Amino acid sequence: MTIVSERTNASKIVTLAGVSLLAGFLGACGGGGFGGFGGGQATVQEPAMAPEVPATIRADEIVGRWGLASYHKPDDKTRTETAARGQCKNPYVIGQGASGGVIMHLPDEATPQELRLKGSQSGKNYIGPAGPAGGDKDREIVSFDGRVLMTRFIDKDASSRYGTMVYVRCAPRA
Repeated sequence: MTIVSERTNASKIVTLAGVSLLAGFLGACGGGGFGGFGGGQATVQEPAMAPEVPATIRADEIVGRWGLASYHKPDDKTRTETAARGQCKNPYVIGQGASGGVIMHLPDEATPQELRLKGSQSGKNYIGPAGPAGGDKDREIVSFDGRVLMTRFIDKDASSRYGTMVYVRCAPRA
């Protein structure tokens, strides 16, 4: 008789486990009631991500060879631009990315990677990895006239170390 009793207990445990699993599944499917019918709470949807704003500067506009220097004090802007121009003998190369972005370095990273040009609702442009504009790894494009590009990192620590980056377009190779 103990064999029958053990089978009955085992059957009860298996049945109870199956009912618990089914109840959990049905509870996950609906907001209440049996199988989600009746008495359920309204589903709260998370707000949609803001639509991506395209940058007003295209990636192909900044691809090329650049002299690079930086400054911390606004009074040094003109001197730094001249110093950047002098760096064209050893230019910083901004490459074209395979996905339409640009190949540049992130702060404190030795290997360049593809970054995107991103716009914002405020009209500012940014260069950075995929994600919302103005993220910690982004740099804001402070100004760009086709010949001189100025950027500043969003991250406060990187910005304090690197300052405002001044890129001066190098003349094409002869």
